[in-house]
Amino acid sequence: MSDDGHQHAGHERVPSRQRRRFPEISTRAYEHPADRSALVALRKLSGFDTVFKALSGLLPERSLRLLFLSDSVRVSERQFSHLHDMLLDACYILDLDKVPPMYVTQDPQPNAMCIGLDEPIIVVSTGLVELLDEEEMRAVVGHEVGHALSGHSVYRTILLFLTSLALKVAWIPLGNLAIMAIVTALREWFRKSELSADRAGLLVGQDVRASMRGLMKIAGGNHLHEMNVDAFLEQAEEYDSGGDLRDSVLKILNVLPRSHPFTTVRAAELKKWAESRDYQRIMDGHYPRRSEDGDASVSDSFRESAASYASDVKASKDPLMKLVTDLAGGAGDLGGRVRRGFDGFRSPPPAKGDAPGGGEE
Repeated sequence: MSDDGHQHAGHERVPSRQRRRFPEISTRAYEHPADRSALVALRKLSGFDTVFKALSGLLPERSLRLLFLSDSVRVSERQFSHLHDMLLDACYILDLDKVPPMYVTQDPQPNAMCIGLDEPIIVVSTGLVELLDEEEMRAVVGHEVGHALSGHSVYRTILLFLTSLALKVAWIPLGNLAIMAIVTALREWFRKSELSADRAGLLVGQDVRASMRGLMKIAGGNHLHEMNVDAFLEQAEEYDSGGDLRDSVLKILNVLPRSHPFTTVRAAELKKWAESRDYQRIMDGHYPRRSEDGDASVSDSFRESAASYASDVKASKDPLMKLVTDLAGGAGDLGGRVRRGFDGFRSPPPAKGDAPGGGEE
């Protein structure tokens, strides 16, 4: 049961491990600044409002619900009761009054999603249920409830639909380009929204090691005895700082088609937040409430997002980000810096003794 020992209406069955509850918590408490700024950028994308309004009335949401109802297992007190308890617990801790329906679908790939326009639906795969232990799964359920609370399911549903549509109209050059522009922007936002939902999962599970283990298992499978959280986080450090400008470009190209950030990156981001003062303040009961959302300043949100991006760029060890920081700070010799950064694309220069004429300088 959560920290105060009370049983919230509609959430009577909650697990016994003591955890703090966050009444009236606003999504602003855990949303990653990049999530908010990416969503604002998405909404400003030319044509997005038109597509969003059109799709809101056309998407087969009823069909989607009937599909899961007919061909998946609905979580309840009688089916997957341990997941049902986790779902009630997550909604209780994050103070989400209306518990979203949850389904388990047969799929060996570990996966979970929160979709739906009018009302969110949570879907988890059998591969994920079989992969994770109780505390790891609790963080995942909290992650999906965080998506539901933040309203992410609407954009996720549109992303799924547009991705499918892009494949169907690939033979129409201009039509496909327009759709892919929106799909790319949606993916960029959704990758950032995953960082927010990871934070929500930590608020529900309140066990950072379990969150780390879950991400590690998603990356490396059910071989926990062969893996180490610290070594896994070292991979994230190596990924961020290693290589030259060529590697920086390849990182961007690798992540563009993905809906989720890389697991090592997610683990490092979550660990950093778990060690931050912001997380500790929430755990101490100091966080923005939903009743205050109407008074929240949009300009303050923009400034916070901009400051977060600037801080991330400044702290990053990625060669491209370091170049951007140096240039912003007034460092010169752009051409030479770029040429040196991309040396990996060119053949190595001749050795000193191999200069034309065979002489030495």
